[in-house]
Amino acid sequence: MDCEPAEVVGIDPSEGYVAWAAAHVNDPRAQFEVTDATHLPDGPFDAVVSALVLNFVPDPAAAVTAMCEAAASGVVGAYVWDYADRMELMRYFWDAAVALDPAAAELDEGVRFPICRPERLEALWREAGMTEISSRAIDVPTIFRDFDDFWSPFLGGQAPAPGYAMSLDEGRRAILSERIRSMLPIDQDGSIRLVARAWAVRGRAGS
Repeated sequence: MDCEPAEVVGIDPSEGYVAWAAAHVNDPRAQFEVTDATHLPDGPFDAVVSALVLNFVPDPAAAVTAMCEAAASGVVGAYVWDYADRMELMRYFWDAAVALDPAAAELDEGVRFPICRPERLEALWREAGMTEISSRAIDVPTIFRDFDDFWSPFLGGQAPAPGYAMSLDEGRRAILSERIRSMLPIDQDGSIRLVARAWAVRGRAGS
């Protein structure tokens, strides 16, 4: 694939995000538009790519169809976090939370986002009529200095896991943190080495 594109168009439904991107990217080949994943700019584009988005789109199939239409006969690709397995930061959290409170399972992204598996992604691509479909894992090492470094993102209150953690009273939150600590692979120096896996899929639109 050409690494010197003639044009790159980025989209986001947030006017604020688009304005920030436009203000910070000075390359004249890049432009940004406010729209959503099911209403893409007119193509055809040589490649249409979705990065860590499809899990959060209300109708992923409609988004993939829109990507195909924008790509014409080009490449369509995406990647999503593997919340069901090797997005280990989240798996340790939810496995511990659900063990202590089965009702927490309804918030677990591994349950809520069924397309975070390669076979489900490939099925979406096939259903959209694409060919030359393949998928692969992208593993990113995530190393935490110690347990406090691991735990601090869950104290921000944003997104399902931090929101759940901060909805607990102090005592229940302490029990949850200790349950997670007991499950983590903590090295002798206190560091914690995990993996953040995303599944990537690609295919070719058109005939």
